[in-house]
Amino acid sequence: MFDFFKKGLAKTINALKIGGGAEVSKDALLDALLEADVPYEIAEEIIYYLPPSEKVSRADLARVMKTYFMYENDKKTAKPFVQMLIGVNGAGKTTTVAKLANLHKKAGRSVILGASDTFRAGAIEQLKLWAERLGVPIVATNQGHDPASVAFDAISAALARGIDNVVIDTAGRLQNYKNLSAELEKIVRISNKAMEGAPHQKILILDGTQGGSAFAQAKAFNEIVKVDGIIVTKLDGTAKGGALFGVARELELPILYIGVGEGMDDLVEFDADAFVETIVGAIFGED
Repeated sequence: MFDFFKKGLAKTINALKIGGGAEVSKDALLDALLEADVPYEIAEEIIYYLPPSEKVSRADLARVMKTYFMYENDKKTAKPFVQMLIGVNGAGKTTTVAKLANLHKKAGRSVILGASDTFRAGAIEQLKLWAERLGVPIVATNQGHDPASVAFDAISAALARGIDNVVIDTAGRLQNYKNLSAELEKIVRISNKAMEGAPHQKILILDGTQGGSAFAQAKAFNEIVKVDGIIVTKLDGTAKGGALFGVARELELPILYIGVGEGMDDLVEFDADAFVETIVGAIFGED
């Protein structure tokens, strides 16, 4: 797990490096946190909650940082377990649907995909290719068809075939907020008709390269449908890994997974302890 974070967060680690042995100064720490895109208010808050001396120890910093990720992940159980992925186009949503399906498969669970982003023909074709590559079934239709009916059919198929997991892709045209809001609300409503309680997880996909600017998107989607958790993508391509502190603090939602590469295996369940220890190790110049 630690090696995975070190590899995936290499650019963030490089931005954070201070060095200096057992302790670092608070001024150097503040500069490093801001360089890694930790929001200014949160960087100041981290320093405020540290002991009053001018020097900071590794143990104290790790203890304070871990408090930002103490949100409970409500681990619901159902069969099929239905996950609905939401987020703006370009955040890596469709690819993340495939990566999540791959995780389920590797864990020995059966999975079916629902191509409910019917706004973009490219999204439907892309997901069909992923389904073929993964060897999993998919429910898809043509561009412009009702996305809620796709979700209904995917859940119904899973119920009929005894499939463990359903992963549903959705459109993300946030610039047309009114239409998107109505569409997502309908998918949730119709999913619940197919199976009471579905979707069991509404997961927001955030592009890690956007850093703190993704907060406005997150709040907008959370207003449309109550989000259950977050996946942060593309962290390997940015030095903005510190934005995860802002995501957790501002949205008060658990980070479920992080994406640190383009490969099928480059999605991992988020481990707050491993993440914080990687960040702290970088700050103190440890390999």
